[in-house]
Amino acid sequence: MRRSTAAAVGTLTGAALIVGVRLSVTAPEVPAAAPAPAANEQPAGGEAGAASKPASKAPAEKAPAEEKEDEGKFKNGTYKADAKYVYGTISLSLKVTGGKIASVQAGYPTANDSGTINPPAIESLKASTLKAQSADVDAVSGATLTSEAYVKGLQAALDKAAK
Repeated sequence: MRRSTAAAVGTLTGAALIVGVRLSVTAPEVPAAAPAPAANEQPAGGEAGAASKPASKAPAEKAPAEEKEDEGKFKNGTYKADAKYVYGTISLSLKVTGGKIASVQAGYPTANDSGTINPPAIESLKASTLKAQSADVDAVSGATLTSEAYVKGLQAALDKAAK
């Protein structure tokens, strides 16, 4: 009888401590909209463009053809789109320069767990977008719904940018 009472008291005490610790931990504060500075993203797009230019410079005749092909892919400008999902809305702003995606800005929900999940997920999705130059990007593990909403918004913006 004593052992069972001691085991029950120990279990309840342990559960109370776990719940108490769980309730005292708060999520880190994240700004309401955390877009990365444009200065950081443009060099990434510039580096990708610079990396492709030396390959196109070797044969001088191909450079204008490639530029025309790139210009034909998307219309230059800034295109905005929103994608709603269960946790809120992701607002995208897509900048196209030279027919290529130069930068992507995204506003996203930061309430509750979204404050810790969304910032790294959106940064990863933005980097993948600049690399793929399309909405064909892989979902981020642990942020599946965010990834789906991001791709939906990105595709809407790209549809506006397409000729």
